Amino acid sequence: MKNLLKEHFDFQDPEIKKLNGYHNINYLVSNHSTKYIFKTYPFDEELLAILEAENETLNHLKEKGADQFPIPVPFTNGGFIEVLDLDGKPTICRMLSFIEGDFLGDTKSSEELLKSLGTFLARLDIQLQDFNHYTLRARQWEWDLQYLHLNKKYLNDIPDEHERSIVNYFIQQFEENVTPILPELRKQVIYNDANEWNILTKNGKVSGLIDFGDLAHSPLINELAVAIVYASYEEEAPMESALVVLKAYHEVLPLMEEEIRVLYYLIAAQLCISVCNSAHARKTDPDNQYATSSEKQAWSMLHKWLAISPLAAENHFRNTLGLPVNQVRTTEENITRRHQFISPVLSMSYRQPISMERATFQYMYDTEGNTFLDAYNNIPHVGHSHPKVVAAGQRQMAHLNTNTRYLYDLLPAYAEKLLSKFPDSLNKVFFVNSGSAASDLAMRLAYAHTGHKKIMVMEHGYHGNTQMSMDISDYKFSNKKGQGQKDDILKTPIPDTYRGKYTQNDGTAGRQYAKDAVQNIVQSELPIAAFITEPVVGCGGQVPLAKGYLKEIYPAIRKQGGICISDEVQTGFGRLGDHFWGFEAQEVVPDMVIVGKPMANGHPMGAVICTNEIAESFSKGVEFFSSFGGNPVSCAIGLSVLEVIEEEKLQENAKTVGDYYRSLFNDLRDDFPCIGDVRGSGLFIGVEIVQDNAMEPDVELAHKIKNGLRDRHILISTDGPHDSVIKSKPPLCFTRENAKVVVENIREVLQGHYSSK
Repeated sequence: MKNLLKEHFDFQDPEIKKLNGYHNINYLVSNHSTKYIFKTYPFDEELLAILEAENETLNHLKEKGADQFPIPVPFTNGGFIEVLDLDGKPTICRMLSFIEGDFLGDTKSSEELLKSLGTFLARLDIQLQDFNHYTLRARQWEWDLQYLHLNKKYLNDIPDEHERSIVNYFIQQFEENVTPILPELRKQVIYNDANEWNILTKNGKVSGLIDFGDLAHSPLINELAVAIVYASYEEEAPMESALVVLKAYHEVLPLMEEEIRVLYYLIAAQLCISVCNSAHARKTDPDNQYATSSEKQAWSMLHKWLAISPLAAENHFRNTLGLPVNQVRTTEENITRRHQFISPVLSMSYRQPISMERATFQYMYDTEGNTFLDAYNNIPHVGHSHPKVVAAGQRQMAHLNTNTRYLYDLLPAYAEKLLSKFPDSLNKVFFVNSGSAASDLAMRLAYAHTGHKKIMVMEHGYHGNTQMSMDISDYKFSNKKGQGQKDDILKTPIPDTYRGKYTQNDGTAGRQYAKDAVQNIVQSELPIAAFITEPVVGCGGQVPLAKGYLKEIYPAIRKQGGICISDEVQTGFGRLGDHFWGFEAQEVVPDMVIVGKPMANGHPMGAVICTNEIAESFSKGVEFFSSFGGNPVSCAIGLSVLEVIEEEKLQENAKTVGDYYRSLFNDLRDDFPCIGDVRGSGLFIGVEIVQDNAMEPDVELAHKIKNGLRDRHILISTDGPHDSVIKSKPPLCFTRENAKVVVENIREVLQGHYSSK
């Protein structure tokens, strides 16, 4: 190396130190107390053109009088780049001046430092406004935000499936919100790499930049997005740092409203590019620590960014720059507009209803920019707006959507995948478009197979909103406004080991409850066509059936010719953690299973799964047909949900997070006498709120907790016969940290309640 430097730069006896690099090898060279950076790269024609463009950019800045950037140093022949033979390989070589300063990564962050960063970059971009280069215009690569899609090839290098889904989500959001307006954004040559190891500081302010290797002809706002990421990703509240940099930049180089509108998504895109490339680097070059040095911080900020509403972010940006914020209708206006067209019988949650704007995974965002932690909605089973589910629906909708009178592969493919989750005896499936329709169809199947009409139902059970579904739903027909119990319905008491007459949940109570129920079966004047129940009675207050209960009931139903139906609309698909289906906890196999709600993550879909014998009995009657049941789009979405559950190990997550969640509630019960019972499994939990140290329901306090959490931007609900049970059944991507947030906030609400008494 010394001989090379002597020959090409006339350096006589320089000191040489090898430096870390991403894709190339760099050296710190000292010659007569003057420092330089000698940079070498494996030869590549495209890279050579880019390096020539980089040198031209640096010389342009030099001509502008800027001295905060490296200056290309000529070889003895007068050129700035040479291709030399190093170790028998053609190597691109160049020399740059050395810029003194401390790295931003080694400098304590301060508001003054962040302001200087924004100001510095704005001035740089002004200096680059009149610089143009065809090579940079033609450059398309992964580290330019406008080409975010090029990073999709690295997605599979991210080992954690859920984190991969988060990146995929933000890529989808970029394609929806940024790509359509890219042509409207100002474009120019930008530095594009203001990271903490490229930014130099002196006396607490930014003093220079090194490494212009990421230069791009790209939307101007991308400069700011990149800088904000690296200035903020180690901060507990990244938005605060972002706003300081943003304001300082804007004061020097004013931004356009279109640029502000997409900044949230561009910041997320830069984080996605960072984690994708770090994952790829770890896979292809595991010893390159430089390439993965910022990965942990990038993931941390990406998770924090997910919890920020895009609307809130844009309004923060606008407020900071003195621009008008987005105006939306008030909640009262939305309610008035709704009731102009929709009957008030369609109820709304909370004393103060929420106007929702969008949602992702375990978060929902309202029209005012608030982020709500969703500990309530079980229908988006694998998470709101899950990118794999969204993509499956979009792709299939653009390809084929028809009905089951035609042949298409998705119908048997999804049916086979779904049935693989059931015992072998449950081998036929009928697709419909809701859980209610599934309950309705289940009754028709039961009538056809048994020839009987009487149905045994569970106290407080709920099975849907069709007339037939309401006929078998005690939760509806026993309501004070309900139609009452019909003659062909036999209701059996809920086997509740907390409030019921039998309380030992070691199998003893289950057998005693079952014994009483069997007596009712035996005494029935008419044979029972079917017994239908949820394994955990949701509207009863998240009440799990007493242990061993169904093992005693099922044989008695079958003995007199009836069939046994498990309603898994709320409890299925791994939600209970220990089991994929709720009936497995009772160690029984039903003759029929009803599913709906979460099976398609919010897309309207339901199904009845039954034995071959039941299906054959039904086939002897009139033709069954559902216009939308089993259509290709529904099947594609349903299949994607099953794949996500497996890939992201969401059943296992429901188990581990649910166990932790219940332990937190049990700790809370030890501290507050108003918590009477904590029950459920996985992410299907009920917390009974009672009068202090008594069994009397405390409806007022339950609602105070629910609405208190709503005011703290956490969604839960209440249910049960007295509406006094806090229920939590969040998307299965819910985390231990989310569970802790919920319980800590309930603790604070209860502390306030008791201190005010």
